[in-house]
Amino acid sequence: MPSLLPPALAHALAALLGDGWRVDAETLRRYGEDASRRGVPAAGVALPERREQVVALVHACRTHRVPVVARGSGTSSTGAAIPGGGAVVVGFERMARILAIDPADRIAVVEPGVLNGDLQRALAAHGLFWPPDPASADTCTVGGNLACNAGGPRTVKYGATRDNVLGLAAVTGTGDLVTCGSRTTKDATGYDLTHLLVGSEGTLGLIVEATLKLAPLPSARRSLRALYADVAAAAAAVARLMRQPVAPAMLEFMDRHCIRLAREVGGADIPDAGALLMIEADGDAATVELATRALADAARGPGLLALDAAPDAAASEALWAARRALSPALRTIAAGKINEDVVVPVSRIPDLVTGVEALAAEFDLRIVAFGHAGNGNLHVNILFDPDDAAESARARSALPRLFALTLSLGGTLSGEHGIGTAKRDFMAQAFDAPTLALMRTVKQAFDPDGILNPGKVLPPAAA
Repeated sequence: MPSLLPPALAHALAALLGDGWRVDAETLRRYGEDASRRGVPAAGVALPERREQVVALVHACRTHRVPVVARGSGTSSTGAAIPGGGAVVVGFERMARILAIDPADRIAVVEPGVLNGDLQRALAAHGLFWPPDPASADTCTVGGNLACNAGGPRTVKYGATRDNVLGLAAVTGTGDLVTCGSRTTKDATGYDLTHLLVGSEGTLGLIVEATLKLAPLPSARRSLRALYADVAAAAAAVARLMRQPVAPAMLEFMDRHCIRLAREVGGADIPDAGALLMIEADGDAATVELATRALADAARGPGLLALDAAPDAAASEALWAARRALSPALRTIAAGKINEDVVVPVSRIPDLVTGVEALAAEFDLRIVAFGHAGNGNLHVNILFDPDDAAESARARSALPRLFALTLSLGGTLSGEHGIGTAKRDFMAQAFDAPTLALMRTVKQAFDPDGILNPGKVLPPAAA
């Protein structure tokens, strides 16, 4: 297959990167895909080892007006890491060094290719952890977490990625290396470019180093499982749990379809119910029991069917393993899955779930909801058979209705997956024209030639 790249650029990148420059068909295919199950082969794959190489390759690509797409390990479900036609994909697996762990200041300095799980294991030796904990932690990279502002169950207490990063170094679309933020937890100096870059999905800069804020690793954890007659009762319990002074470390929701799936596919020991909350307290041995009792008291109320505490760490882990297995398990019952991570105010969870059930009936589809109840962030999965043209069309038609429902409830399009291409065209429903225009102006300042991950996040401007 002839190269899509200008020969002068291909030659320059080969000289710059050596065996870190790949143009074989299998590599181009593999780096052109992500977990969204979309794919466009890359025009070339760059595997830099140092930030200086990232600077040089962006300069070279800018000279030839060739797009550059940053990629972690391809766990994006929104198509954010898929290259457009003729793009160079920059894979960061060779920039995977933990540069420093400073327990005194509770920070770590890392390169973007470090796997979240590897970082957690290194930090555990110091009694620390980094709070973002997506279900793909063992395979996703810190750079990818930063790119889409990843979260996970611990977000309810500890915040998402944006809340746990202090500083960044990144290469802009002009090929300039910029540094922002600091090693301090308080910083009122200038514009907050650090938190602007987090969640920008590689459209403003390629992150080459991050200074992360760490937390002490809790010495004790206790888990509760609360079963409710219906979603309204579970949502009322969420409101009670979030009003009282003890913050849950995790607060997860499953609808009745997920409960059945966790039991039948995941092997979880869960009886039928209208909804389930998984609640966790963490801390030290002296306080965790008090916290657990406070959370249990808040969980009790109208519609509660059963409230059980995990008797030991093994039982607790089995409970959470069933939760983590939910998303992969959905593939066992439907080959096609549209996985959306919409967010609504906690008080509107019942309206969201009721609306989702109405959409399932209207479009004759299986739609299941689970996720991070304490943040109002639910993963709504539209299941379909991709070989059934009619069912696939109904699934595609249900998606904009889901987003319209979410926005009507005061919610937003994504809590942790980001926008990519999957939700890009719905951004005009979430933001007014002046706000989108300002976002495009920011993009222009960081990337005047539009070479960084073009076609992602922002919809095309109206002609």
